[in-house]
Amino acid sequence: MVAASMWVAAVVLGVILTWVVAELDRRAYGYVERGDDLIVTHGVLVRRLIVVPYGRMQFVDVTAGLLERWMGVATVRMHTAAAATDATIPGLPTAEAALLRDRLAQKGEERGMGL
Repeated sequence: MVAASMWVAAVVLGVILTWVVAELDRRAYGYVERGDDLIVTHGVLVRRLIVVPYGRMQFVDVTAGLLERWMGVATVRMHTAAAATDATIPGLPTAEAALLRDRLAQKGEERGMGL
């Protein structure tokens, strides 16, 4: 009986820790549209800052899997020639993701290099 209780406690603790880490990771994503580039930050333990110049974007992709569609969110992916500067912004509401894609595509076309 004691062993079963310990297993249940371990599973509950594991679920709680997983939920806390997932929530911290979700809150750690952020982005800012500036005049010439897009800044994307993410990371809980190791903070990562990605600067994507609008003129270097090759295409902007909005994806939503089955679970994401059910939850009403989508992921925006910016692709550049250099794989190190590709950036993703997950968990955006679907309408906001589509608007962001359109704004980024327009800014990329204005810069005349990518898109």
